[in-house]
Amino acid sequence: MWCVPKLDAEYVERMNDVLALYERPYNAMEPVVCLDERPTPLRGEKRGAKPAKPGKPRRYDYEYIRNGTANIFSAVEPLAGKHIAKVTKTRDSVEFAKFIGSLVNRYRRATSIHLVMDNLSTHTERSLAKHYGKDKARQLWSRLTVHYTPTHASWLNMAEIELGLLSRQALSNRRFENVEALCDQVTAWTRHANEARTKIRWRFTRKKARQVFGLKSTRTNRL
Repeated sequence: MWCVPKLDAEYVERMNDVLALYERPYNAMEPVVCLDERPTPLRGEKRGAKPAKPGKPRRYDYEYIRNGTANIFSAVEPLAGKHIAKVTKTRDSVEFAKFIGSLVNRYRRATSIHLVMDNLSTHTERSLAKHYGKDKARQLWSRLTVHYTPTHASWLNMAEIELGLLSRQALSNRRFENVEALCDQVTAWTRHANEARTKIRWRFTRKKARQVFGLKSTRTNRL
């Protein structure tokens, strides 16, 4: 599901850039990695669970205790079936900088990492500079070729698909009292996805975009 509030030149240019990137064949030296994050509520049990009985499952009360929220950073390399996730207490600039640092380290042999992400204010080199200092930040950021999705176009980021799958398959209808419990579940799901080499087949091409949005293949919109 997606929504396009305003199809202007900037939107078309960024959409085209991301879609062209997704059409590239797999290249281990220039991996395409999508990044996104999602807040997740932490809920504790207000009353103890009722034990299971023969023929009846264990039951939990509908009331719960709010324990704040945690954040899940997610990165996926769709063509390689590589999945990376990290649970943090917040999604501030420091946590983003740490996640980028670990991501770059994972792909240290690559000549450049094509990173797809949205326009969140923390998704900049400045966030890395606050944590690592300007020199280290510049070194890390230079390892990335950043592709920003258009504003209000998170549907173009395959990491959103990744987080949707994680949410439905591992988190839905479950309560996590603290960060540690959430981390255990996210780690287990990520490990399974990596062992299975689960890939994402992206089918929305530039040709399809021209059809859907009624665009012409011109130098102006480059579609």
